[in-house]
Amino acid sequence: MLDKNQIAKRIARELKDGYYVNLGIGIPTLVANYIPEGIAVTLQSENGLLGMGPFPTEDKVDPDLINAGKQTITTLPGSAFFDSALSFGMIRAGKVDLTVLGAMEVADNGDIANWKIPGKMVKGMGGAMDLVASAKNIIVAMQHVNKAGESKLLKKCSLPITGLGVVKKVVTELGVFDVTPDGFKLLERAPGVTVEEIIAKTEGRLVVEGEIPEMIL
Repeated sequence: MLDKNQIAKRIARELKDGYYVNLGIGIPTLVANYIPEGIAVTLQSENGLLGMGPFPTEDKVDPDLINAGKQTITTLPGSAFFDSALSFGMIRAGKVDLTVLGAMEVADNGDIANWKIPGKMVKGMGGAMDLVASAKNIIVAMQHVNKAGESKLLKKCSLPITGLGVVKKVVTELGVFDVTPDGFKLLERAPGVTVEEIIAKTEGRLVVEGEIPEMIL
């Protein structure tokens, strides 16, 4: 099975030259460390930064430079700083080509729940609502099952919804899935993971066609 960094590394392969990309809190932030060589990608952070670089080494930490998850980051030459109003103006105007988000649940029709567990105190859904409503493409980076071993790839989300029918692809520690009208289509399986294991741990509709290749990292 994949660890968090390997999930991020696999998602980084989905980046295309010239993309403007927003990375959500958690596993998605790690994607910044694995941008493929030879392509130019501009990372946008909704707290007001365009041109975010990889995480800093200890000698490069600047406490004034943080992402939306309050992690210290670096900037690239030509980066720009601005207020949240302008940042969300970019997002709502559809300027972001790809958003990578974490999730607590994803339904097989592309619904995503990633902001609230009933009964637990939260400050709000943050920028997730704007991102899922406006991004051209949304990839979810998540664990396949919860702490109780229950599937998080579902027929229907049980938690409060962030966006309806918006997720295009899901990458978990078990594999890579496209969201299609017929459900989650298994594209790749993680090294050492069998198709049978993926079927057993997926509650939502799962499409398995032909021989499923093992992921190359």
